[in-house]
Amino acid sequence: MSRAGFTVPGLVARVGRRLPAPLVSLHFVAGLELARRLDWLSPPAELDGRSFAITVEDLGVRSSFMVRGGAFRPLWNGQACELELGAKVADLLALMRAETDADTLFFQRRLRISGDTELGLIVKNWLDAAPRPAWLERLGARGH
Repeated sequence: MSRAGFTVPGLVARVGRRLPAPLVSLHFVAGLELARRLDWLSPPAELDGRSFAITVEDLGVRSSFMVRGGAFRPLWNGQACELELGAKVADLLALMRAETDADTLFFQRRLRISGDTELGLIVKNWLDAAPRPAWLERLGARGH
């Protein structure tokens, strides 16, 4: 939908870019931490002490966090992270639901990865192997 040069996705991204980074990170990490506490997501020991950023490109938001003591913790100072991942929300959801894998998204240029290559491989293998909760699989099945 476009009017006077504005598109809805463009407007959403402009608003998203104006949100304070700590606010975005706090909410994103709260979701990761909830998933961890419900045993839906368990970071491997190799991620402990490492920093990450995930950018949802079409929403214009970026979340920075680290894994410390097996738990997800937000980063507040906007520092560069060791691993940066970026994609559109639909592609991130497809990855979460295991409808597609990180390699496919990467080679189709729908997943942007930069930073520590070894760390990127650890995260990719972890995400590909992580079991999905039944409700997430059902959510993906409804969309088809």
